[in-house]
This record gives sequence, structure tokens and C-alpha cells, in this order.
Amino acid sequence: MTNELFNADVWEKAWKADPAAMGNKMKHAKMGPTLFDFKAKTFNEEVFSEEGRRRSERIIGWLEGQGVDFKGLSVLDVGAASGGFTVPFAERGARVTAVEPNVPLGDLFLENTAGFAPGQVELVQDMFEHIDLDARGWNKAFDLVFVSMCPVVTDWDSVERVISSARQYCYISLLAGKREHSLIQEVLPLLTGQGLPAESSDMAYLTHLLYLKGYSYQSLITKEMKTTELPQEEAIEELMHLLMLHGQEANTSSRQMVTEYVHRTYPDGKVTVRQGGRFGKVLIRLQDLSMYAREQRPANK
Repeated sequence: MTNELFNADVWEKAWKADPAAMGNKMKHAKMGPTLFDFKAKTFNEEVFSEEGRRRSERIIGWLEGQGVDFKGLSVLDVGAASGGFTVPFAERGARVTAVEPNVPLGDLFLENTAGFAPGQVELVQDMFEHIDLDARGWNKAFDLVFVSMCPVVTDWDSVERVISSARQYCYISLLAGKREHSLIQEVLPLLTGQGLPAESSDMAYLTHLLYLKGYSYQSLITKEMKTTELPQEEAIEELMHLLMLHGQEANTSSRQMVTEYVHRTYPDGKVTVRQGGRFGKVLIRLQDLSMYAREQRPANK
């Protein structure tokens, strides 16, 4: 067991083969870049709400607390969605190249970033996995590569690909355990007779492999929950996607059951959803590998 614990090859293969890893779950469910089409508008409203802005500011504040100064920084925002992080990055003076393959989210991104100076924000509407990094000149091209809760990180190979574009820092956030979602917790037992199973953690693979590979990094794991309100039809679509992620068939029978449940349980048309879980954040240091120390303030005299 000790040999396996410190064997990077074992962990790489385990992550790639783990059926509960998010990348494999999405492949099994055949989910692609159109996944967010049906909820792009609601997602955008949530991200730029007061609560959504507070969440992004907490994460950016953590990065700044580790010495990341965004003024003049070149940032690659992978999986930028509608710009929930790109906008505050640019507001702090960063130059941001954003990658987002989803068309509705990309359109919202362009609306949200229209006020910045020409050249400060660029959108690349493609899947990061399909981009030729050499052809674009993206190898070690950005001071910070930022990947927040994006399914582009699915195994160690994908981690190395993300890191290859960074010069100073690479930030990655992932689930650190199972995702909590009140609707799927209500509906899944009706279909299977069982609750949500315990799951492995992409974050555990990531942090352990970073350790074994000799990287310098800071990591943080917290539990974050939020409450949202969805229209019935959007809640039904979200449930169907979640069922596929949990290995269930999204067929006519399951859709009928889900539809009947939502209409019966939430007759006023508004579905309140409590969701979240434990999330992990990692800031990988690629230049200054020592512990960051803030400048000490002079003592009061």
C-alpha cells in the first residue's frame, strides 16, 4: 500500500479509470458543450447577482491574499461562461483571454464585457481540449491560467495541458466529494430506491498528484451552499441532466416521473433548490516556489 501511495503512475491510472470521476461521468452521460444552453440566462443572472459577485470576490480575494496582483496580469480564463470572473479580473486591470465553447454563454459574455477597452478582453469560442496551443502561441503565454469548476480538468494529462499555458500561476477548482443538490436527493430514491452514493474526489487525485510531481501549491477545501429558485421546466431539464450524471437513463419514463414529481411538489411553478458541497481550490506556483509573505506594515510610533 505504501508503494502505491507514493506511485504517481498508480494515481494517474486510477483517476483516468475511476467511473465516479467527473470526466468519466460526463462521457458516460454524453454531455457536451451544449449542456448549459437551457439555463444560460438563469446562470448569468445568478453569477452577476449580489450573492454571485460575493462568491467570485471571495475567490479572487483568496488569490490576492496569496500574492496574485491582477493589475497588468495576463490571464487565460478557461471555461469562462458568461464572464463571472473575467469581468472582475478586467476591472482590476488584467488582460483576459477567455475560452468558452457554449454559444449562449458566449453571447452573454460579449454583452457583459462590452464596456472594456479594445484588446483588454478576448473571447475564444472553442473547447480548450481542441485548441492547438502551439499554433496559438499559448505555451507559457499567460501569467495566470484560471480554471474554475470547468470539466476541462478530467485527469492528469488535462492538468498538464492547462499548466503548460501558465508562466507564474495556475488556479484550478474542483468538487471535493459528492455534489449536494436537493432536487436530485428528492428524486433519485424514487427511481432507484437508494440515496446518493458516496463518491470519489477529483480534488483528491489532483492534490496528491501535484504533491507527488513536486509542485509548490496552496490548497483550500471549504463547504459552500447556495439557494436558487427555478421555473418548473428549467428544474425538470436540470434534473434530467443530473440523472444522467448519476448513471440513470434519461428516457421517456424517467422524464414523465420527474415532470409529475416537480408539478406535484411545486404547484406554484417555483422550484427552490439548495445545492453545493465541498469544493477544493489549488493555486500552483510556477516561478516563485517559496511561501508568499506580505510586506509588513511599519509599527505605529
